[in-house]
Amino acid sequence: MTIKRMDNVGIVVESLDDAISFFIELGMKLEGRTMVEGEWAGRVTGLGNQQVEIAMMVTPDGHSRLELSRFIAPPVIADHRNAPVNALGYLRVMFAVEDIDDVLARLLKRGAQLVGELMRYEDSYKLCYIRGPEGLLIGLAEELG
Repeated sequence: MTIKRMDNVGIVVESLDDAISFFIELGMKLEGRTMVEGEWAGRVTGLGNQQVEIAMMVTPDGHSRLELSRFIAPPVIADHRNAPVNALGYLRVMFAVEDIDDVLARLLKRGAQLVGELMRYEDSYKLCYIRGPEGLLIGLAEELG
């Protein structure tokens, strides 16, 4: 085997505080927050001398993480937040939740927007997509039965 695990999914945001608050409401915990900067970091990303504030969010089971990044330098040069579900490339993250109705109600109060409809797939799942902070596409799924 060559892969031990998937370590994290990275999401670039404009407001780290808003994104942290949203994902805490979803049920994640803030594992840590720090500044990553300097020439060494830019050698990894290919961006040269960079300054990025990051926050690592972790799911309650401790197995999955989101790395939220706010680039200070160099500035953000592209914006894919409003891409539709069928756009090429990395697009969304899907979370398994215990009570999708409750989670959806709480997130809608925090400004999330339902993309389509909350749907039931046979007797297996209730699913929906939402736009979270800054238009991030997030999937929610509740396993039934």
